[in-house]
Amino acid sequence: MDSSIPPAAVNRRTFVRASGAAAALAGAAGFTLGTPVAQAARPALKGKNKVILFQGDSITDAGWSREKGAQANTQAAMGNGYAWLAAAELLVDRPNDGLKIFNRGISGHKVFQLAERWQKDCLDIKPDVLSILIGVNDFWHTLSGGYKGTVATYEKDFHALIERTLRALPQVKLVICEPFVLKCGAVNDSWFPEFDRYRKAARGVATTYRTHWVPFQSMFDQALQYAPPAHWAGDGVHPSAAGASLMAHNWLKVVNGLA
Repeated sequence: MDSSIPPAAVNRRTFVRASGAAAALAGAAGFTLGTPVAQAARPALKGKNKVILFQGDSITDAGWSREKGAQANTQAAMGNGYAWLAAAELLVDRPNDGLKIFNRGISGHKVFQLAERWQKDCLDIKPDVLSILIGVNDFWHTLSGGYKGTVATYEKDFHALIERTLRALPQVKLVICEPFVLKCGAVNDSWFPEFDRYRKAARGVATTYRTHWVPFQSMFDQALQYAPPAHWAGDGVHPSAAGASLMAHNWLKVVNGLA
């Protein structure tokens, strides 16, 4: 934690204030913290006995136990990131609703790697609510990992993944999360403006399929009023505890239809 940030700047009240400010900023920019289309803005979690699945890369992974991954609703199976924080709050708020929450994010993955494991790690789980945060590696690995994919590859693969999902699970409620970075650590000017094209592509997927939309980049951009980039994600990509808490708070606002 940055010692220059006073304790009051990092408590839950600040997270909530920052979230509200992010919503205002997003609205002014023509975005919402919910879906791009009003029809899908209804709560995704209405009802009981819902199965919720978080999918993505290392930001979602956050160290969940592969040995205990089949155990719904446990921290070992959920990791220590935003997915667990969101799950924990749901389980506190709705103890009698029979929710079953799983995490299948895998560090380093890109969209095509989600597709390679999609049957086992998504379709066989039969989620009622499926949340996907993917995209940072689809760009980052073109800079550092020798990956040759482009934003067109990312967009095509993402559309194919959603089409496949809807064929198998036509009633699933989809939550698409915006890829994000903060300019510190591994993130520098070489990321831009190309990374913004990946964000735009993800937004396009959400619009095409009328999904819920969580604009994490807008949220973090506004959070910079409260603390510097490294406070929210020390390497510019992987959120700190504070960053994960802010993500969970805003994710819940979207899926509960409050944004």
